Amino acid sequence: MILALCIGVPPSSHFIYIPVMFTLGIVIGFVLGAKATRDALALEQRKAAERDERKARRQAASSSAAAEAPK
Repeated sequence: MILALCIGVPPSSHFIYIPVMFTLGIVIGFVLGAKATRDALALEQRKAAERDERKARRQAASSSAAAEAPK
């Protein structure tokens, strides 16, 4: 009966290993998530800059076309 109880108890290293792996997973997830967020923000800023540049070119082209139109 006592032998059966000793087999089912995990070793003491188990109580150190599990929390360490859990914490390591959280840290790695946080680092990778932060990197993905930075990349997404940089992409969004680049798209916004390109959109503003296209809008400025369209406005410049339409104003120059309006200035050259015969009156």
